[in-house]
Amino acid sequence: MIDLETMSILVVDDMKSMRLTIRKMLKHLGIGRKIQYAANGQEGMGILHNSSIDLAIIDWNMPVMNGTELLNYIRNDRAFRDMPVIMVTAEADKNIVYEVAETEIDAYLLKPLTLEALDSKIRQVVDEVNNPNPGTIHLLKARDYEEIGRYAEAIEETRQALKYKPSASRILRKLGLLHFKIDKFAIGLKCLQKAASVNRNDAVTRYHISQYYLNRHDLINTTKYYMEMLTISDKYIPESIDLGERLLQSNKSELGIQLFEQALNRRSKNMTHKEQVVDISMENFEFEYAVKLLKQLIKEFPSKYEYVFTLGKAYLHMEKVEAALENFILADENIHNHIEAKVEIAKIYFQLNRFIVADQYINQILKSDPGNPVAMEMRKKF
Repeated sequence: MIDLETMSILVVDDMKSMRLTIRKMLKHLGIGRKIQYAANGQEGMGILHNSSIDLAIIDWNMPVMNGTELLNYIRNDRAFRDMPVIMVTAEADKNIVYEVAETEIDAYLLKPLTLEALDSKIRQVVDEVNNPNPGTIHLLKARDYEEIGRYAEAIEETRQALKYKPSASRILRKLGLLHFKIDKFAIGLKCLQKAASVNRNDAVTRYHISQYYLNRHDLINTTKYYMEMLTISDKYIPESIDLGERLLQSNKSELGIQLFEQALNRRSKNMTHKEQVVDISMENFEFEYAVKLLKQLIKEFPSKYEYVFTLGKAYLHMEKVEAALENFILADENIHNHIEAKVEIAKIYFQLNRFIVADQYINQILKSDPGNPVAMEMRKKF
């Protein structure tokens, strides 16, 4: 049993002012006898290993190790996994709320904290530990059975827990995953699909369903669930891009591009992901889509003329020589001694029989790179 007055509390927040604020609040509320503090998740881990902690109050956004990473560590360590955790976040962003929910948080609070909210959440999570409902007791038994490989008993305990919360997506998900462990995939999939249907914001369940289809090389259904996941959370953007590449390589370009669009639209002005998709598109001969993305990047980052050069290459692949030349010249004019741009310009002018202009660029290339093989080969043809 946890006693509110004598309990031991760990507060993890990178801001000293917030740690002091929480200390004052706890003192005012008369909650906790021993309060310990950490400035990041890594420090928090050290305290957990060396102290007996009844409750952790963790900030979501911290350096070194953030709140979600610390929470994952706690939930995966048998010594701490049943400890109640309250997550504190400065933002009401739904992505944060969903990410916190996916890691089996007991409660979360939005900054700025109030006495009433802190008091209410602490009392709520402590009461749930001290007086677990029957469903929770069944789930704890199911976990114990699962860990020793007694899956039939684990399934039965999970079914009993479901009676108390028949629409709880997390319990339905667990039931589905347990059936997967005994190779009853049809039943497992049905449970997961029901979990997804009762909770439109359950990205974790949708991820498990997507992996079921991916393992069976069903890229269409895999993509369907990734599309749904992307409406819920930004977390799956990198994996979605990888899946999009696989779709392009499997002659499902239209579906791959749709997935790319949904992933990229999750975050505006995301240079890194757009650059990655441009590279994938170029490698898989989707030059029109690469052009579209490059134009967006140039508009968003007008000083990055390397995008202009890449746009020229895309146009060249599409046999739009004039557009390619225009972009190569623009890149050459704005990037000091861009040998690749000069080479492409020289090649185009040479092909257009404009030998004098081509020779001017060849001279520029050989002045900076005397052994450039392309320039030397063109020079031989004069």
